Amino acid sequence: MIVAKVIGNIWATRKEDKLNGLKLLIVQPLNILDDSKSDAPIVAADIIGAGIGETVLVVSGSSARGATGNIQTPVDATVVGIVDDREIDPSVL
Repeated sequence: MIVAKVIGNIWATRKEDKLNGLKLLIVQPLNILDDSKSDAPIVAADIIGAGIGETVLVVSGSSARGATGNIQTPVDATVVGIVDDREIDPSVL
């Protein structure tokens, strides 16, 4: 599971039928300790209604497919939670 910031939406008029009804977001993976960018942005299916600017939890692989409710859905990443807050022990920083 990774933490990411929603930075945009992406639309595809023509797509695999199993993607119909899924909202697609562009998310920027973050370093959980300081919110710096950790990797290149990715596309993730959104099953919870997240929006631009929100910090979210993203799962990948078979967990991403399972989260959509159909293991045959062709996704590599799915947004499964919106982060409200976090607390990190300052001694690890």
